Order: sequence, then structure tokens, then C-alpha cells
Amino acid sequence: MIHDDNLTAERPTFVTHLECAYTGERYEADRPHNLSKAGKPLLVRYDLPGVAKALSKDALARRAPDLWRYRELLPVRRLQDIVSLGEAMTPLVRLTKLEKQLGGGELLVKDEGRLPTGSFKARGLVMAVSMAKAFGICHMAMPTNGNAGAALAAYASHAGIKTTVFCPEDTPEVNVSEIELQGATVYRVNGLIDDCGKIVGEGVSKVGWFDTSTLKEPYRIEGKKTMGLELAEQLGWDVPDIVFYPTGGGTGLIGMWKAFAELESIGFIGKKRPRLVAVQASGCAPMVRAYEAGVEHATRFENAHTIAAGIRVPQAVGDFLILRAVRESGGYAVAVDDDAIQNAVDEVARQEGFLMCPEGGATYAAYKLGLASGRVSKSERAVLFNCASGLKYPMPKIERRLDRTKPIDFAAL
Repeated sequence: MIHDDNLTAERPTFVTHLECAYTGERYEADRPHNLSKAGKPLLVRYDLPGVAKALSKDALARRAPDLWRYRELLPVRRLQDIVSLGEAMTPLVRLTKLEKQLGGGELLVKDEGRLPTGSFKARGLVMAVSMAKAFGICHMAMPTNGNAGAALAAYASHAGIKTTVFCPEDTPEVNVSEIELQGATVYRVNGLIDDCGKIVGEGVSKVGWFDTSTLKEPYRIEGKKTMGLELAEQLGWDVPDIVFYPTGGGTGLIGMWKAFAELESIGFIGKKRPRLVAVQASGCAPMVRAYEAGVEHATRFENAHTIAAGIRVPQAVGDFLILRAVRESGGYAVAVDDDAIQNAVDEVARQEGFLMCPEGGATYAAYKLGLASGRVSKSERAVLFNCASGLKYPMPKIERRLDRTKPIDFAAL
């Protein structure tokens, strides 16, 4: 019986400090930070023995099924700072027809398109904006390929925070429009997302806005971490064998890896981890190149291009964290080409009636590739992340017509 609303009661909080993901240097919690002195992402740390005492699986089961059910493992301390638009727990949808056709194991899609603003970016930005509200920040800026900007605009407007967003000039029309409609000022830039990021960085000293770029503030990881918390809970406090994750900035991959460690630490799961597969497009695959070269940092991928705009990130500030998670989990990084991505979207839509976004399609293409090559065994339970609603992307034009004023040849229909 659910009777515990996560947005009406104060709960104990357990953040102790932040630490540099690269050097381990400690930073004070409860004040704004961007990157560490080493120029690397900061990670939020918790008093996990304290969380273990305060939170039980039974108590959790009685809470409403949304992102805020995990408040003891989240950074927002006060109820009044939570900026929510209704972040429901997203479903796991089983693709039974494709399981049979491919002869693989259980195939599940975590459908992040059900979140506010229609993408998993809502998870990271609801946390970043809630913390910005807690800190009294009044202007936020970010570079985006579309969905993150839409989420920032929506939550910041809800919180009364001004936003300025920069996106590559070929960002999908629907994304540019929704960013502006939801209260941000949006600019198209003749460059890629990292070029937009440079403008945001320069504006910090000139305009005074807060840089909300991927991993340049510590709290988007904490929001994205909830994907891992939900996944484990939805599977009865177990984890899948393998996870295919569309990887641009990689915040979700890093966040899930952190979530599993924290869940083990509080006794909710055991040592088992899913193999994490970072899926990229062959037109923009810096992580795949770094993974295959056996190095910890990726070099910028020049002339990046792909129909999956969300993973067109030539350079990721958290590259070493993505690569560590992939390697420590026994996973791998793989690239799929645009034709395979388009075919994957078409196949899942026609066979299962499930409309994936192109980035989600990339995970299905990578899964099929893995099965065919033997990298994925036929008994493994796999989870694919569909990171946004397929309804946000262009679809094929249909021209077939019927004239109702003339005799209809029903046999031909």
C-alpha cells in the first residue's frame, strides 16, 4: 500500500562532502562548485552507514513511485528546494517478439521518454536546478544537443531561474522550439556542442551565469544515478547481466555505476554488476577509440556527425570515468553506423510497436551486433536505454491517399 508521498515530508539527509573524481581531494558540500582544481568532475559522497540505518527496502516500497523516493541517497537537503514536474519511475518494457526472432535472452527497454520533457535529461537537470535553487543561483547556462536544454529550461522556469542555452545550428527543430517555449533564451551556434560549451565557459566571468555543462557541476550525476537505483529495485534488488547505454557525455553510465556501489554499501544488492556497454555512433566515437586503444582519456573526435544528435559529443569531460566503469564492469564500448541506427528504430517500431529515439535505436543496433559476434551470450538478460521519446524526432512522410467519393476496392486495401 503506497501512502508515503516523497514531496510532502522532510527526510534526513546524508551528504558529507564532495570529492574530485580524479585525485580524491575533498571539497565542502552545501556551496556551489564546478570542476575540481584538477579540472575534473566532482562526485557527491554520503554517510552510507547512516543511510543504511535510515532506509529499508520495506520503507521504500511504501513510497510513491517517483525519483524522489530515494531522497536519502540524493543531495537536496530541504523539501522547499525540490523543483519537481512529476518525475515518475520509468517502465521496463519487454520486447518479447524480438527476443524470439533474435534467439537471445530477456530483452528489456528502460523507457526514459516517459519523464517530464520527454527524455532522461530530466533526471540530471531536476537535481542540478533543485541544487541551484538551494544555493540561490539566479542564472544558469548550458550547451546542448537538444534534450538537456529543454529539461534545463523547464525546471529552471519552474524554479524562477533565468536560463541561456546554446545549441549546434542543426539541432532538431522541435528541441530548439521547446527550449525557448519553456522559458529559456536559445541561440543556434555554427559549431558542435563543445564549441557551444566554450561560449558558456567564457560567459561565466563576463555575464555571471552558472555553468551547467555536463559534469561541470556535481549534481546531474546524482539525478542520473536514479536510473541505476530504479533498475535494481524494478528487478527485485538484482541487476541485469548487461546494459546498453547511448553514450555522449556519459553522465548516466557514471551515475549508474555509482548507484550500484552505493546500493551494495547499504546492503540492498550484492557484488554482482551488469556489464556496461557504452554505445556510440561511428561518426562520433571518441570513447570507442579510447577503449580500443586501452587508454584512460579520449582525444577529440574531429568532424563528428550522426543522426543521433544526443550522442554527438566529440569530447567528454568525464571520459576517464566512463572508461573505468566500462572496464571495471567487464563491458565494452562499441560504435554503430547511422544506417544501423535507422534500421533499428524501424525494426523495433514495426515489430513491437515501440518507438525509440535514434540514440535508443543505437542501443538495439549494438545489442544485435553483440549477439551476432558472440560478445553477448544468448542467455544474458539485457537492458537497453531508450533515452527520449521517439515522438521528438522526424518520422517518414506517408503519402498514401483514399478518395471516399469514388468506389473503394476493399480487396486491394
